[in-house]
Amino acid sequence: MATKVLDSYALMAFFEDEPGADFVRGLIHKAVEGDTSLLMTVVNLGEVWYAIARTNSPEIADQYIHEIKGMGIEIVEADWNLTRQAALFKANGNISYADCFAAALAKIKKAELVTGDKEFKSLEGEIKIAWV
Repeated sequence: MATKVLDSYALMAFFEDEPGADFVRGLIHKAVEGDTSLLMTVVNLGEVWYAIARTNSPEIADQYIHEIKGMGIEIVEADWNLTRQAALFKANGNISYADCFAAALAKIKKAELVTGDKEFKSLEGEIKIAWV
């Protein structure tokens, strides 16, 4: 079974029906059917929450999080192993710290990162990336 890590960019593209939304929608359907394993760090889930809360309200953001939890996406807590790898990516490059968590999870799980955020270009040699 393929394992993919969602960055907040990918999930927001899905919710806002931006370019890449159909690709992410397909991955979510595969995850619900058990054909793909979708992961997201709790840090990146926090990014999704604050983006929605900022443009709507905390209550609406909570509703989106509830919806996400029913999409077959496994939310991964930030333990020391994940945090250290994220910090290593941050120390070596100009990537936001939250984005480093998505990259770190992809590296640790040997998974493909799903994103459209060009910040990840510098990590193409270290992790597999599916561009949306």
